[in-house]
Amino acid sequence: MADPPEETPPVTLQINRPSVRQHIEDQPEELRDASSCLVVDAAGKKIPFGALYQQQKTIVVFVRHFLCYACKEYVEDLGKIPKEFLQDANVRLVVIGQSSHHHIKPFCNLTGYPHEMFVDPEREIYRALGMKRGEESIISAHSPHVKSNLLSGSIKSMWRALASPAFDFQGDPAQQGGTLILGPGNEIHFVHLDRNRLDHAHINAVLELAGVQTVDFTNRSHTIDV
Repeated sequence: MADPPEETPPVTLQINRPSVRQHIEDQPEELRDASSCLVVDAAGKKIPFGALYQQQKTIVVFVRHFLCYACKEYVEDLGKIPKEFLQDANVRLVVIGQSSHHHIKPFCNLTGYPHEMFVDPEREIYRALGMKRGEESIISAHSPHVKSNLLSGSIKSMWRALASPAFDFQGDPAQQGGTLILGPGNEIHFVHLDRNRLDHAHINAVLELAGVQTVDFTNRSHTIDV
């Protein structure tokens, strides 16, 4: 019997150029295309994606649909990053979803997330950056930021779906997300593209790469709302 194929490693890129900013002509085509796409804030205001990281280093986290239990619990932990940690490091934190902008405030209230959030309803940036659609096996996957198991998490997601407006899944369930550290300007420091719902970049690893003080998640209470 042939040996099983090796598991594909996560798509991760780290670029360390502490004092050299990329020129626009050297910017990867994917980021150049994504930078002109529009994101929408909770009030419905549209701005170019590139404006989010033009002036300062920015951690950008793309999530799956807002009914995803894994994304909800991951964003709960992102919400535990103190604002002063980000301010001291002059780093911006942005979460981007793929639903209507009307879902931003309810999702922030549900997760306790106090930082910036936008949406890309047409998933133009997801596509431009090559984020995966479909899901690789999650049998052996584990995220320290997801507290629910597959069964209980799926039940929570179904419950929230039943309580949501009909036919509104708050995003494409097949779309995966990812994490980037960008800016100022066209600087790229880190890219991680998720392979499945549990393949999140570890938050403290991202904070450390961005020069932000890390957070102790072990002794903090977790939201149990469904």
